[in-house]
Amino acid sequence: MNFSRSKSVRIDINSVSSSTVSVFLLFREMDEKIVSAEKEVLIEMVKLAQKRGMVGSKGGWKDFLKFYDKKLGTSLSDPARRSVESLVAFLKTFSQENDLKFFHKVLQCHSNREAVEKFKMTSPDNETTEQKLVSLTLRHPQYPIDYSLPSYDEEWLVVKCSKKSKAMKSTIMVAIDCEMVLCEDGTEALVRVCAVDRNLQVKLDAYVNPNKAIADYRTEITGISAKDLDGVTCTLADVQKSMKKLLSHGTILAGHSLNNDLQALKLDYTRVIDTSYIFKYANRPANRKPSLSLLCKAVLGYELRKEGSPHNCLDDACAAMKLVLARFEHATDGVIPEEVKAVDTAKLLLHRIPVNISTKDLKSVILGNFEIEVKTSKKVRDVYSAFAIFENQQEANETFENLQGDLEKDSSGRPQKLFNFELSTGMMANLYVCKMSSDDSVGELTSKKRSFEDEDNLGTLKKLMKDQICEQLEEPDSSSNQCETQLKEIERLKQELRQRDQEISSLNKIIVAFARKQGL
Repeated sequence: MNFSRSKSVRIDINSVSSSTVSVFLLFREMDEKIVSAEKEVLIEMVKLAQKRGMVGSKGGWKDFLKFYDKKLGTSLSDPARRSVESLVAFLKTFSQENDLKFFHKVLQCHSNREAVEKFKMTSPDNETTEQKLVSLTLRHPQYPIDYSLPSYDEEWLVVKCSKKSKAMKSTIMVAIDCEMVLCEDGTEALVRVCAVDRNLQVKLDAYVNPNKAIADYRTEITGISAKDLDGVTCTLADVQKSMKKLLSHGTILAGHSLNNDLQALKLDYTRVIDTSYIFKYANRPANRKPSLSLLCKAVLGYELRKEGSPHNCLDDACAAMKLVLARFEHATDGVIPEEVKAVDTAKLLLHRIPVNISTKDLKSVILGNFEIEVKTSKKVRDVYSAFAIFENQQEANETFENLQGDLEKDSSGRPQKLFNFELSTGMMANLYVCKMSSDDSVGELTSKKRSFEDEDNLGTLKKLMKDQICEQLEEPDSSSNQCETQLKEIERLKQELRQRDQEISSLNKIIVAFARKQGL
């Protein structure tokens, strides 16, 4: 749905539906907010649009650049190097309701930050220690990415937190943890939620009936089986009511990678502390967050669970609360020691796993002694990710080396392989297996097999080519023909990547549909 931006446009409200009117009003509101937003916010919005593959009336970001800037085109595609006017012009090409709502949530995340900063400046003496951790969470660079939750969808509950001084000074805290299962429709559903207060007293412990067919209980991870849900009548709506009561009067909600729990609860709340944000590695990017198990070992000095044991929802909620308390009671700076950081390398990341491939299937086709830990998806897709956790780094390395597949690198420079396999049922499938640390012995990036999700980080080679092109474009010499050739080659490779990725996605969908039809 496209709306003209001319000031002379007049709309007869009686002649259009209420939904159309609401979209138009949202369109106008977003138009005003985008124009007045800071450049840093605009850059973040464009990058998120790229990451999500969002397309406006002029296409995606790089398609838009071809149309908007005939001279440079996509040779200067980094949003941070573009003018405010170009960023605004791109964002104004979006008019679909879901796109507008998503951008509205991103701006709301930044508004949350601004409100906290304003309170801090006007009442510096009133900012509690707990509120400082809330501020630290909101200022984390991943916050607008992880917490732009789709609360505009059905069944979502938005619990608003008052920005009044009394609410902002509240020191009441509740920590939560959730367990989810994989359903036959490819979505994840909440099956258990636990909440504890700062004294580790249980405030909520409930099993939840998802009211739809479950494909995989992930018992080895969740510790939950079909028997646990027998006779359970508690619904998601019931849990939401309980959470709304717990979060009244400015209560702070804590958790580890809390955005995943809020996604499962279909709950939107802003006064939060995320323990994966308030602790960090000494020399790693902000998006490389430490696991809950590693934090328990490094900060609290105990093993969260024995090797191979399933999660315990209540234990994980308690661990999150203990970490929050340790963060300010012991005056720790939140930096994880280097010697503990190495624990993460005893893992392999398995990603782009077709949803019809269970964790048992993974252990049957990948040789090695390891446990599977499924990662919670940020959005519903036909694939998911998981960690293969080994006893030590050597075992993880050996398993990776024994896998058949072409060696390449992911967007962070870590070695990975595209692993093709056949199940005992005869079904063919593939997934990516990635190391958790970089390896200098890995050769050049195999661009033809890169994921479309990583297209914006095509590796060092592409960056060098782009820098050369930019320099040549600024110097009107005889090298212009060479620049044009290089640009065309980059675009050709990108198109080939898109096509290859679409083919893989289509094949995975066909496999999933066939498997369901055959009852596999």
